[in-house]
Formats: sequence, C-alpha cells, structure tokens
Amino acid sequence: MTTVPAPLPDLRTTLVVVVEVSKTAWVIGAHVPGLPGVKVKQRLEPRAEALLDAIARLRPRAADKGGVVERTIAAYESGYSGFWLARILQRAGIAVHVIQPVSVPVDRRARRAKTDAIDVDLLLRTCLAFLRGEPRVCSMVPVPDEEDEDARHPGREREDLVAERIALTNRIGGILTTLGVEGYDPLRRDRRHRLSQLRTALGAPLPAHAEARILRMLDRLELVLAQISALEAQRDAVLERAEQAAPAETMIKRLASLRGIGAQTATLLVREGFVRTFRSAKALGSYAGLVGTPFASGGIEREQGITKAGNRRLRTAVVELAWLWLRYQPGSGLATWLRQRLGEAGGRMRKVLVVALARKLLVALWRFATQGLVPEGTVAKAA
Repeated sequence: MTTVPAPLPDLRTTLVVVVEVSKTAWVIGAHVPGLPGVKVKQRLEPRAEALLDAIARLRPRAADKGGVVERTIAAYESGYSGFWLARILQRAGIAVHVIQPVSVPVDRRARRAKTDAIDVDLLLRTCLAFLRGEPRVCSMVPVPDEEDEDARHPGREREDLVAERIALTNRIGGILTTLGVEGYDPLRRDRRHRLSQLRTALGAPLPAHAEARILRMLDRLELVLAQISALEAQRDAVLERAEQAAPAETMIKRLASLRGIGAQTATLLVREGFVRTFRSAKALGSYAGLVGTPFASGGIEREQGITKAGNRRLRTAVVELAWLWLRYQPGSGLATWLRQRLGEAGGRMRKVLVVALARKLLVALWRFATQGLVPEGTVAKAA
C-alpha cells in the first residue's frame, strides 16, 4: 500500500514558520512572501496562543511588502511535547510538518555553536529545502490520529508494569539471597503463606524488618499483577468482540488468526505500526529501524548493521516474532528463505539473517493486516 505524495507548495505565496520548542520560551523563524532576503525571527511565550498570534501578525506584514499569502505551513521538531501543538495548528487551518530531529544534518565540528536562533535558522533552511522537494533533506513524522495515539497507552502501560513486576521479584530474591534462602517464587498464589514458612541458612525465621519489607513489596507486586490482568482482559476482549469492529481491531483479529502470533504481539504490531500510513514497504522498515546503514567512502566499505533509529517497541516485537515464526511457521515462504540463505552457517550469521527475516516478516504482516494478502505458506490457527 502506497500513498501519492502531495504537490509541492509554491513558496512565493506560502508563509513558512518553524518553531524551536522548549519549556521556557519558543523561538520562531519565518519565510514571509514579499521578504525574500529576510528571515524573520521572534521569541515567544511557550503557548499555542502566542504562536497563533505571531503567525497572524506575519500575514499583514507580507501584504505590506506586496506579498500574497495563500497558504501557511508550520513545522517543529518532534519531542517530549508530542503532537498537541500540531493538532491545534491544524484546527486553525495551518498545514503542519513534524520533523524527526535525528534526520536534520548538523555541523560536525567538535565545538559547534548552538543557540536557539541558530537552531531555528537551521530548521527553517531544512524545512524550505524539504518543501522545494530536495531529496533526503530530512524525515517527517506523520501526525497520528488522536484516537489511535490514545489506544497505544494500554500496551505501553503493560510494558511498564511488566518491568515493575520483574524489578520487584528481583528485589525480593536479592533480599532472600542475603539470608541464604532459595527457591521462593513471589509470583505463586500462596506467596504470603510460603513467606511465613521460610527459614534462613541458620535455620531461624526471617528477621522482622526483612520480612516486613518483603511484605510491603508483595503489596506493590499484587497491585501490579492486578493491573496487568485488567489490561490483558481489555486487550483480549477485542478478539472476542463479535460486532462490527474498528479498522485497527479488524487488523488485530486478522493477525491473531495466524499460528505463532498471540494477542499481545498482534496488538502491538497494529497499535505501534500498522495504524499509520506508509508510502512504501521501505518507509515501514525505516520507521521500525530495520533498514541497513552502509558506510562506503573511498577505499573503505563496510556494513554498520541496522539503524535502530525508529520505533523501539515495534522493532523488538517483530525480531522476537521472527524467532517464533521459524518454530510455528516452518513451512512458510519466509522460513524457507532463511533456511536456504543460512545453509550450514550458524552463530552470528543466524542472528543477522533473523533480523533480515524480521524486516521481511514486518512487511508481509503489514500487507496481510491492511490488504488481506496472506504470506506464502502461512498456516492459520485451528478453529
């Protein structure tokens, strides 16, 4: 599935405003029709209203110089602020581009000058080059649908909770290890009863303060386990829903129908990746950070591995799925491709090819989820 690129704007009638966003102040740079040799710069309060007022004041300034503003484009770098500013600007009738920060080329000198004014000037020049259609100037982050962005929170919350569960169980195990106690599993249902029966390496009951500390950790652990169960029940309800589902839920059900793909993996693939629109399979691989980074200069030529400059959650999930795919879909075309390429090799080469398989698998599952194109040789789960 590909998208048709939008026509390039006429910069002679386009007001272009870039914003250097920070917590204390915003700095804007603007290309104003009628002022071709002047790059306007202003320092604003960090509020959307102040930005909209500044943009509104630039339009009559262009008219005073004989310029005509038929379209307004705003751009800023993606970061901690998310996409709320983009949505406010879009509601005001302003086209928005969100720039991926790592894609902007910078001065490579060890002591390069850096100020908000310099940064906003660089952003403006980069944005203008992008709007002129110059290739590989920078990458833009698509602004996700508000509902789709909100739907990612349960999966990310579960990830955080699982990390908390692991941390708590490790801390409890560490305390017991210092007392010479082994074999205690805090994830068992009888965790509290078994804790009261534990004895140290000297045959004595657990010290009072150590036991009290572990009990408080169990309180937190049980809360985490309950929240994980609630999120997983919410996740699994999508697969059991019989009524007409939203497009994202339809894709989740479709993916979960294949052997080797569970509800968690299907949900993550869709919410973190497939709900977005990609112009090509290469763009999807780049979004996941699964494209190569060759280095060739003069007589030096080497491969530096994948970029890893993308969605970490999506990349991790699809690499883990690639290993499972070899086990649960051994007759598929992708598994056959890996075996043929691998031959008798193993070790590091196997890991490298599994990452290559992950990229191919990501594209194949994207086409299956969005277009219904079944990957070659894939087996569905038993009904």
